[in-house]
Amino acid sequence: MHLLNADLHSHSTVSDGTLHPEALARRAAEQGVELWALTDHDEISGQHDAREAALACGMAWLSGCEISVTFAGETVHIVGLGFDPDDAALRDGLAATRGGRAARARQMADGLARVGIGGAYEGALKYVGNPDLISRTHFARFLVETGVCDNTHEVFRRYLTDGKPGHVPHRWAALGDAVRWITAAGGIAVIAHPARYPFSPTAEFALFSEFVAHGGRGVEVITGAHSVAEQRKYADMAGEFELLASRGSDFHAPGESRTELGALPDLPGHVRPVWEALTDCIVHPLAPEARP
Repeated sequence: MHLLNADLHSHSTVSDGTLHPEALARRAAEQGVELWALTDHDEISGQHDAREAALACGMAWLSGCEISVTFAGETVHIVGLGFDPDDAALRDGLAATRGGRAARARQMADGLARVGIGGAYEGALKYVGNPDLISRTHFARFLVETGVCDNTHEVFRRYLTDGKPGHVPHRWAALGDAVRWITAAGGIAVIAHPARYPFSPTAEFALFSEFVAHGGRGVEVITGAHSVAEQRKYADMAGEFELLASRGSDFHAPGESRTELGALPDLPGHVRPVWEALTDCIVHPLAPEARP
């Protein structure tokens, strides 16, 4: 039986990736992706370009975004799939969520300057495709470029996580708001890469329970951030909470991301793929003989 190569988590220059949506679509198609979603952080302005590029490359396409929320004092990401990219309430909610990033970035630069790393704000801006979405990833690329660290993972570990010089917390959207924006726009909300959050078992159970209570319907089981053991754990949790299972590389940049587009293992056989509940939202390319 053919298993669909779906990659439903990736980032372009619209947020903190390094490839334009069109180039990202081409790369996904070259890597054998059959169903693709661009899920930029708190921004959906790249969706129409992504759709056209995906269809031109022969891939099926789903709309996508990744919304930052605050839960139990931690930043959690909720992926939305299959929504209407022109929904006004979703666009307004994302605009509000993006607010404050510039001020936060300047505070991050001040913290880095206090430990001898100057010019970080201006340096990060060189990597920003959308100034409204300057993020830790842009700072990380600057610190690698200037030789402070060897790679972006080292930057995060040494400078940009809780308790480190460049870490500045931000108050994001509420979990319930993010889920409602996605579902009201006709999409499905998915907990992104759950193993990445430093929650105790009790707090994690609370996250899943509240997510479901707000109308959330999916969880990323297969993602670049998950070990084999974590894949099994979240497949089991998908069953426990009756959630659909998603699959996405979380690709940001060639040579930087843990996992290449389309290179993930298949979903386990006992979970229900999220795309099976989104068949009416998937846009398929025309067969060659039907193209004008």
